[in-house]
Amino acid sequence: MSNAVSGLPVGRGLLYLIVAGAAWGTAGAAASLVYRTSDMGPVALSFWRCAVGLVLLLAARPLSRRSRPAAPEPFARRALRAGATGVGLAVFQTAYFAAVSATGLAVATVVTLGAGPVLIALGAWLTMGERLGRGGLAAVVGALAGLVVLVLGGGDATVDPWGVLLALLSAAGYSAMTLLTRWWGRDGGTDSAGTTVRAFAVTSLVLLPFAAAEGLVPHTDAPGALLCLLVYVASVPTALAYGLYFAGAAVVRSATVSVIMLLEPVSAAVLAVALLGERLTTATLAGTLLMLGSVAGLAVGEARSARARGEEPDVVPV
Repeated sequence: MSNAVSGLPVGRGLLYLIVAGAAWGTAGAAASLVYRTSDMGPVALSFWRCAVGLVLLLAARPLSRRSRPAAPEPFARRALRAGATGVGLAVFQTAYFAAVSATGLAVATVVTLGAGPVLIALGAWLTMGERLGRGGLAAVVGALAGLVVLVLGGGDATVDPWGVLLALLSAAGYSAMTLLTRWWGRDGGTDSAGTTVRAFAVTSLVLLPFAAAEGLVPHTDAPGALLCLLVYVASVPTALAYGLYFAGAAVVRSATVSVIMLLEPVSAAVLAVALLGERLTTATLAGTLLMLGSVAGLAVGEARSARARGEEPDVVPV
């Protein structure tokens, strides 16, 4: 996991984002298994995901001391960053789950992940002067087309206006979180591990009263299996993935981040076939290939831009 990211190579940031997007895609399958083994609701699952993830991040903090520390910053700025990022994360997760409940997974995913890149590109242009260029614009269009094919190609979808509004709210929360991470990371002195820990603390506090109203302690006939699933959800697609996300998003262009994160539904589709027994349709395959091609194109373009700016675009060996 990345920690203090001062001087983090752009290529390494790209790798972190790719791993984070793939890991996020496993959360849906794990959540489906949680729902099958208990009566836990989505808000309570989000709370435990963040709360246990926070504990894991705090336990891993001593390992970060081996990395170069970030430059000191005022307490007020750290508090503002944690509050804004934490609220954005809470809105992103909770509004998305509510949109899925209101209008279904297909429409909620298309609206949230489809509106996200548009809002981020617009926000990055207005606030940071970032430009996509022709290649970047083509990659965004290709990725969004792939996402629509991937999610809607398998069947009909019912659109609920309230669900669409919730999905747009989720996209706004994700966009704000991404833009703020990039904005604060432009000076090269962002402590991504500290940002992640503080954001998770804020998110857990924001979600706690809503999760308590829904029911914090679920009923289950398989407590061991439920515990293993919760630990997985809190560790891999949460503590690990968000730690990598905040590190990579601090050094990679915001629009590029938004498209790379579309790897989430790709990995989710692969798991749906391999783990949940869903059929791989032609639409699913075509959408997956479109999105992977767009992500690869943006990654190559980002690395070339980094070389042109005199930055090191190398990727950390695995």
